[in-house]
Amino acid sequence: MYLTLIFLPLIACLTCLTMGRFLGNKGSSWITTGSLFCTLALSLTAFYEVGLSGSSCYIKIGPWIDSEAFVVDWGFLFDSITVVMLIVVTFVSSLVHLFSTSYMEADPHRSRFMSYLSLFTFFMLMLVTADNFIQMFLGWEGVGLASYLLINFWFTRLQANKSAIKAMLVNRVGDFGLALGVLAIFYTFGTVDYATVFSCASSVLGESFSFANIEVNRLNCICSLLFVGSVGKSAQIGLHTWLPDAMEGPTPVSALIHAATMVTAGVFLVIRCSPIFEYAPSVLTAVCFFGASTAFFAATTGLLQNDLKKVIAYSTCSQLGYMIFACGLSAYSVSLFHLANHAFFKALLFLSAGSVIHAMSDEQDMRKLGGLAKLLPLTYVMMVIGSLALAGFPYLSGFYSKDVILEVAYAKYSIGGNFSHWLGCISVFFTSFYSFRLLHFTFLNDTNAYKVVIGHSHEAPIRMALPLILLAFGSIFIGYLTRDMIIGLGSDFFGSAIYTLPINQSLPESEFIPTHIKLIPLFFSIFGGTLSFIILNSLGNPRYAYSLKMTHLGNKLYTYLNKKWYIDQVYNEFIVVPALNLGYNVTFKLVDRSVIEFFGPYGISHLVMASSAQVARLQSGLLYHYAFVTLTGATFFLAFISLSEYSVLLLDPRLGGIFVACIVFSIYSKKLS
Repeated sequence: MYLTLIFLPLIACLTCLTMGRFLGNKGSSWITTGSLFCTLALSLTAFYEVGLSGSSCYIKIGPWIDSEAFVVDWGFLFDSITVVMLIVVTFVSSLVHLFSTSYMEADPHRSRFMSYLSLFTFFMLMLVTADNFIQMFLGWEGVGLASYLLINFWFTRLQANKSAIKAMLVNRVGDFGLALGVLAIFYTFGTVDYATVFSCASSVLGESFSFANIEVNRLNCICSLLFVGSVGKSAQIGLHTWLPDAMEGPTPVSALIHAATMVTAGVFLVIRCSPIFEYAPSVLTAVCFFGASTAFFAATTGLLQNDLKKVIAYSTCSQLGYMIFACGLSAYSVSLFHLANHAFFKALLFLSAGSVIHAMSDEQDMRKLGGLAKLLPLTYVMMVIGSLALAGFPYLSGFYSKDVILEVAYAKYSIGGNFSHWLGCISVFFTSFYSFRLLHFTFLNDTNAYKVVIGHSHEAPIRMALPLILLAFGSIFIGYLTRDMIIGLGSDFFGSAIYTLPINQSLPESEFIPTHIKLIPLFFSIFGGTLSFIILNSLGNPRYAYSLKMTHLGNKLYTYLNKKWYIDQVYNEFIVVPALNLGYNVTFKLVDRSVIEFFGPYGISHLVMASSAQVARLQSGLLYHYAFVTLTGATFFLAFISLSEYSVLLLDPRLGGIFVACIVFSIYSKKLS
């Protein structure tokens, strides 16, 4: 059953790629969708056996790599972390498949699209079920490949090409760090197997190695490199630039990347490696600061974006910051709980956005929408539920996980905890603000759409509406139903899958912090939504918001946030442009063209051709030329002989006679010619 669960999406993908032209778009769609729903059923069974019954499953398939001391086997690990991720991945992916059968119905390449979705799901399942770092790295790189194929699905669009390449290159930076981390793990422990590495982590505590005459702590080095991989994949500040540009792919791709796959891989990596991170407190502090900074940065950037999908994308980036700094606070179970809750309402938001885009003739600019509450009532209700869950409205799924993260941060009583708590609370305000701004521009504002677009607008068909309804139920109830099981006091749901040092335990303490501290996120959420409503309704004056933006300070602030803190521009001016100049002026013109080609194939071939032309000129057909060459050769021969031990032969009168005869013959032949 467990192996079928993993490989069923791969079988569906290969079937559609090889037999798609015979199955047709409809046949390919139902094969991939049906396989994903079967995978979901198997995942629920695995969750019951492993998560609820406490019976972890470990499957060893056979050898993969066996090279001297480096031994890697094919193996799969099903513990509490794995089965939670399986539910998240398969549930969201199966609904995205079902949604795509209607959303991509008019696309002639739907068979290829559905096969890519199944491939994406397979690699994510491979990542979360691996029992060693090399097999995990296979799934890690696989989801990167699948994301490139899906973002670039409409490959005739230049912007899709650029976005896919950007996603691939930015992720390569993080992947390089992860690869070095895996090498450091093998160098330190002599194996890459999870069980061995995690059990031996405490044995190398305090040990260091010398690198470039610098003593480096082993565990700090390993955790730092692993976190670099997490920064790239989970779009933390610095390597986040690929995430909003990934919106160039079809909307179901955005839902799959942002809710269940790709971006959650980095958070999963940190949670899985908790037995190592717990012995690297300085790295945990850095993780905490990175996550809180990302949450704040993305929340402020999402305030003034005008693309419907990019607003939701920056909200994803912000929520990933919450998950990461929860890991930095050693609250790994709370981070995983928020990851699961976030998957439901983020998939709901993206698929609702897809419903809007589908109804409005592919229009994504919120300024050109508006007035859709009456035209698309179901989509409007779904978007409201998702936005309220994202903003942390009480008794929705986001409320149960996000507030616990902030409470844990306050109860940490450290610089990192205070920093994370207050930045997280401020980010709640911004999150609520841009969530209500999105609702206002898209559904409540007076419409700015063309009449013909409004005339052709339509509510989502059943195959698009059903996934929205199911995700809405998850967004409302999943946090309430699973909170005590996953993060409740005294819960042993994760068992030994997550390891936390006793000194780092702050979840019990968070239950007893003052009530007014617990109400701060709720206050910020209500205040952000109210302020957004007041500003966007302009206090009865429709020109108020515009005049506010046109003030000097308002214009500077609007431009700064709309241009994403100018981080892309900084990268372009200080990294991309110098790299292009270096590549063209130095490595291409100076090294390739001047040095390598001159001394390499081009230079050698040119020298041979020029030398051959000069030698060919010696073949003149004139007798005195040949006599001169003969004489010259004899002269050089005599000179060589003179340097040898037989130089005495030069005194022989016969050689002098031969020399004179050659000269006479040369002169006589010249006269004859």
